[in-house]
Amino acid sequence: MSEYTLHCFAQSGNAYKPALLLELAGADWQPRLVDYFGGETRTPAWRALNAMGEVPVLEHAGERLTQSGVILDYLAQRFPQYGPRDERERREVLRWLLWDNHKLTSYTATYRFQRTFLKSPEPAVVAEFGKRARAAWDVLDAHLAARDFVVGERLGIADVSLAGYLFWEDELGVDWCGSHPAIAAWLARIRATPRWRAPYDLMPGHPLPAA
Repeated sequence: MSEYTLHCFAQSGNAYKPALLLELAGADWQPRLVDYFGGETRTPAWRALNAMGEVPVLEHAGERLTQSGVILDYLAQRFPQYGPRDERERREVLRWLLWDNHKLTSYTATYRFQRTFLKSPEPAVVAEFGKRARAAWDVLDAHLAARDFVVGERLGIADVSLAGYLFWEDELGVDWCGSHPAIAAWLARIRATPRWRAPYDLMPGHPLPAA
């Protein structure tokens, strides 16, 4: 049995965040497929595991953690090469994690879900979330224009969190090189990191059944 068990599914960018960090760190971990599209997260059994009814869930050494930001903070304590180096960096990492969950991931994930997984999305809703997502992308692109990584001079949990949904360029319908070149260069740096793997290659559940 592996040291870490991550309850996840391939289409979840929030699950991809801790999955990628575990993989980058060379941790002894295993994914456990959650049948999100089959309704598993709405079952009493899943709500007993996570009362919020969400993915991911990380189990390690008797701990059970939910919410990707909390999980990344927990993992940074076990793999400090991805964590903040001092209190100033800790606050800066926290600032970007909170912004990611409130703005970047919130809008980007909803926009992608509407475009990719709904059969008949409402065009006005898709357009609105696309506008909000692009506004968040603009903020991140401007921040990365003068630096290689989000906080400090090395890859850390802020990068892993913010990049979680951005590797699905085709599903987002975006050309990062053409629209947000600093994000494109940053994603290329992350892709070049040893042990990096794409979401659909790292977690189970892809492709979805035709039905």
